[in-house]
Amino acid sequence: MSKTPKICLTIAGLDPSGGAGVIADIKTFRAFGCFPTAAVTSLTFQNTQGVYGADHQTPVTLRGQVEPVLSDYKVDAVKTGMLPTLEIIAETARLITAADLKNFVVDPVVRSTSGFDLISDDALRALIAELFPISDLVTPNLPEAERIAEMRIVSEADIHVAARKMQAMGARNVLIKGGHLLEKQLPMQERVARDLMFVGAEVHQFDSPYIDTTSTHGTGCTLSAAIAANLALGFGLVESVRRAKDFVTEAIRTAPEIGKGNSPINI
Repeated sequence: MSKTPKICLTIAGLDPSGGAGVIADIKTFRAFGCFPTAAVTSLTFQNTQGVYGADHQTPVTLRGQVEPVLSDYKVDAVKTGMLPTLEIIAETARLITAADLKNFVVDPVVRSTSGFDLISDDALRALIAELFPISDLVTPNLPEAERIAEMRIVSEADIHVAARKMQAMGARNVLIKGGHLLEKQLPMQERVARDLMFVGAEVHQFDSPYIDTTSTHGTGCTLSAAIAANLALGFGLVESVRRAKDFVTEAIRTAPEIGKGNSPINI
């Protein structure tokens, strides 16, 4: 008899080109041996070169997708990605709170790799107010952290300030992905992709070799999905992030280099 798998739920946008959003999350959940479930918040129109538009779903449609899953399965972890409207954010918060879902990872998607804004300022404020306090981890990259904390980040000290601001906004634990922040004065072989995780008053550092590539489409979605999967498997927060970062680093290193823009990573 096969072992019952852990079940993970993603609530995010659909990227038809397969590099990000729910498709990336599903592939990532499966890579860690978890059973994937998904609810689509927005049908985006995109490929590796850019995002050309989106058709956002209604709260009724979101609830219609999620409730049957929750009534049938025991969901062991959940992650959110693109939550484009105030109404979708509020409905997501209600669904997660009512079901008392554990191992909740919030990837505060605000802008695509190509620079397309995916959430309004009002919706971002709602995301902070409603989802940060009920999350186990928030995982912004540097541009997202800058927009959330309303500050420029040009140094590691700035990352600390931004993270503490997010904790003051209600996030218990914050992982700021620092791959965008390069030490330009260092030779390429000495540069690192450094992520910093703030767990209460503690700070944990995760370093990996910096890979000079444009094959980064879907890295944020994949990392947050991988963290959620590892939490579902029973690993602690620090080990879950370490395993997820190793997974993403290898996926970047072995990216298939497809498409005419930022290639998806290898998941």
